[in-house]
Amino acid sequence: MGLFGFGKKNKVLDLTENYKRQIEKAEKARSLQNKSPVSSGAGPFSFFDSNEAGSSESTVDLSSPEEKKKKLAKRIMEMTEKVEDLSNQIYHLQQRLEVLERKNDLKRM
Repeated sequence: MGLFGFGKKNKVLDLTENYKRQIEKAEKARSLQNKSPVSSGAGPFSFFDSNEAGSSESTVDLSSPEEKKKKLAKRIMEMTEKVEDLSNQIYHLQQRLEVLERKNDLKRM
């Protein structure tokens, strides 16, 4: 009968070819990284390396660890300030909402 392919037992779908290609690409990438003596600068905080749209500074290769630490500290401080500003905005919106709710309750009475 072959409804939904149950009666067709002679056809086999092989999905391993794509998997094998992915493994080969990963091995080539690893071998290129191992051959390259220059490190890419990827570390535990490599996501901080990308420039934001609003920043005017260009990507500079920082040679000393102190400079990297200073730049990381600066970015963390900027992010902290942004989070604090957003937190303050949320607080003020909550206060406004409470005032509006109070006004609305007074009008009902």
